[in-house]
Amino acid sequence: MNQPRQVPAPTPSSHHGLSQDEVRALLHQLRERRITRNVNQSFAERLTFGQRMSDGLARAAGSWAFILGFSGILAAWVLINARLLAKPFDPFPFILLNLILSTLAALQAPIIMMSQNRQAAKDRLQADHDYEINLKAEAEIAGLHLKLDALRETQWHELLQVQQEQIGMLQRLVARLAEENGD
Repeated sequence: MNQPRQVPAPTPSSHHGLSQDEVRALLHQLRERRITRNVNQSFAERLTFGQRMSDGLARAAGSWAFILGFSGILAAWVLINARLLAKPFDPFPFILLNLILSTLAALQAPIIMMSQNRQAAKDRLQADHDYEINLKAEAEIAGLHLKLDALRETQWHELLQVQQEQIGMLQRLVARLAEENGD
């Protein structure tokens, strides 16, 4: 029967071709560097007035309140011009309304796209920040592995010393018992 192949765990000395001293130095640098920050706040601080306005417009235009309110304005426009006024200012087929809607769409679309581009940039900034955090977490874990390896090595040597002392004591005890029984 085939047994599953054992893959050796990576050791700090073989980690990306770095020596243990290099790994320790890298871990020290990564641990000392503060990377926690509020990405949303730092991104918002860099926005210009126009960018904040376009983001506000995109938020407003993408809401149910805008859709319902704008639908109400359109319904009122049609009702006023089709039924209520004897001499409507925009009679059917509502050419002025079509002109206003076309102008609004022509202005609104690029503003919303600018806001979406900024959101994509913010998402990239967040992804970069997440990567830095993951890198630091990985460095912390590698540092803990190094400490545990060193502790295990120290305990192993201490265990060997205690075992050697016990073997010596047993050998002396056996020798003494042999002398007492042999005499």
